[in-house]
Amino acid sequence: MNAVLYVVTVLIWGSTWLAIKGQLGDVHPTASIAYRFALAAVILLAWARLRGLPLRYPLRVHGQFVLMGALMFSTNFVCFYFAEQHLTTGLVSIIFAMSLLVNMVFARVFFRRTITAKMLVGGGVGLLGIVTVFWPEFQNFGLSSGSGQGVVLSVIGTLVFCLGNVVSGKTQAAGVPVVQGTGYAMAYGALLMAPFAAIFGGGALFQPTLKYTGSLLYLAVFGSVVGFGAYLTLLGRIGGERAAYAMVLFPIVALLLSTVFEKFTWTARDLAGVALILLGNLVMVVNPSLVRRVTGRPAPAQEPAAPAPADR
Repeated sequence: MNAVLYVVTVLIWGSTWLAIKGQLGDVHPTASIAYRFALAAVILLAWARLRGLPLRYPLRVHGQFVLMGALMFSTNFVCFYFAEQHLTTGLVSIIFAMSLLVNMVFARVFFRRTITAKMLVGGGVGLLGIVTVFWPEFQNFGLSSGSGQGVVLSVIGTLVFCLGNVVSGKTQAAGVPVVQGTGYAMAYGALLMAPFAAIFGGGALFQPTLKYTGSLLYLAVFGSVVGFGAYLTLLGRIGGERAAYAMVLFPIVALLLSTVFEKFTWTARDLAGVALILLGNLVMVVNPSLVRRVTGRPAPAQEPAAPAPADR
């Protein structure tokens, strides 16, 4: 089951970066984000209602939903939507791939999990890969340049997303199921975006084109409901640093799509940098115990298997 969740997350999230491009135009990004997560929240909460799942939670838990919505379903996406105005989708996804390293650091800070030497080596190799890919931008770095702004926004968006992982992990550990927790968090994220859309959205409120509407529906249904549902389920089952293993693979999907649809031109430096990023992430996470967790294969007799989390 975990392997299926990984595949779904990789394929969907690898393609959402290109779909975000379809949202950029006359409609302000904050309005597009509000539409996306409002629609996704309606779908999730309606599904929970139809299944008879509990929807009442105390104010304290709703406070966690608000924080999760602010981090995972509003602020970080504002950063990524604006970043894609300056960088190709594949390059943004490469920076986001380093959330694997950030998740490990946050797991240490917030959950007291051990950071091994292998994690540090892998993280260093991955960071070297990012520097390799973006070396021209770093040489001429400046917030006045579009590429510089895109890099900074992508980094901020990644950090905020990983903080949202921490909140989601704590919420699930407290017994809140993924469907209800994600639905409420997306609803709050959309509400938080609404006033900004009203203030800054001086252009069109909606763009009734096939490109805009189609990408919005794809992002809401697949990118948000299915993609986040799969990822957050993994997060609750095996932890943020292991769930983020999906980040190793989806940049490949994003880069391939960027090559086809955005005419992204590969250079030897790009190939070397991407190879280092993938190698670094693989060094951090690929080990026999992780493979057993992902594939669901039982551990050998001499090494007791970790207890399986209860289905919620």
